[in-house]
Amino acid sequence: MSGRSIEEIAEGKSRKPARRLEPGESKSMNPAYRPMLATLVEEPFDDKAWVFETKWDGFRLITEKRRQTVTLWSRNGIDVTTRYAVLLLPLQKIEGSCVIDGELCALDANGRSRFQLLQNALNKKAKLLYVVFDALFVDGKDIREKPLLERKKILKALLPRDPLLHYSEHVAEFGKREFAKAQRSHEEGVIAKCAAGLYYSGKRTREWLKFKAVHEQEVVIVGYTEPRRSRKYFGSLVLAVRDKATKRWVYAGHVGTGFDQTTLKSLYGTMEPLRTGKKPFDQKVKGENVTTWLSPTLVGEVKFTEWTSEGEMRHPAFLGLRTDKRALDVIREQA
Repeated sequence: MSGRSIEEIAEGKSRKPARRLEPGESKSMNPAYRPMLATLVEEPFDDKAWVFETKWDGFRLITEKRRQTVTLWSRNGIDVTTRYAVLLLPLQKIEGSCVIDGELCALDANGRSRFQLLQNALNKKAKLLYVVFDALFVDGKDIREKPLLERKKILKALLPRDPLLHYSEHVAEFGKREFAKAQRSHEEGVIAKCAAGLYYSGKRTREWLKFKAVHEQEVVIVGYTEPRRSRKYFGSLVLAVRDKATKRWVYAGHVGTGFDQTTLKSLYGTMEPLRTGKKPFDQKVKGENVTTWLSPTLVGEVKFTEWTSEGEMRHPAFLGLRTDKRALDVIREQA
């Protein structure tokens, strides 16, 4: 364990005493709080050195608590405290200071997390739940170099009883069984974690692996087509992902399902300021004569059945916007 405090980590200092920030003083997320990321793999496995948790289908959320002041950070460092203020009172019940990692979820009638429901969760149309699965700092001390199971034990002791908070339980060794359960329950998948692993802030490692029971993909919305028949606002969205090698946008398909009237109107209003006359990629796609192109900044998420040989998603359905991801970080996810 490094033994350094939160402030020393933030300022890049050694172990000498550092001034404590007063509540509310921090204006941007400490880089040490950036969430650790999992690597996608194809096949689940059994291993006594690993534990397996539910892969929650939500919005990554880092909680920073200093005394009674709670700040909520998105994966890409945006302060979302006001947006999810409903969580503040439950989190203020935690004794002392801490930085914890979790997923904000909205549950359907069967208790399954559904990203699409998060769009309505704050309007009380779905049950909101903050699922917490790791701790980075506790009482000002860096515990990221403690083994995962030790961090989880500390975390479980920290969390108060509250209907909005949930500790993510794990199962040791039997990953194949847990993945089969996720498939039967129509859950997103399973996360495998090395039981003795450390917490690597902001890094995607192979000490956390993910197996997806359903196909979902982050996309960048780069255009929309004209509406047809009785539909208003737009017909379908034109999607793209980033090619890491060429650093160019690549067409990933059109999506025309997954919208209700409220979503159509809201999304159209969000897209209008992004209109541009420039097509973001070289590929020719269907319906270009009825397409309005957009600046490639808006990130969404879709579910789909498979990738075609041409690199397009088959049967995509729109799930919602993602405000926790940068467009330039959106690449085709593959094992």
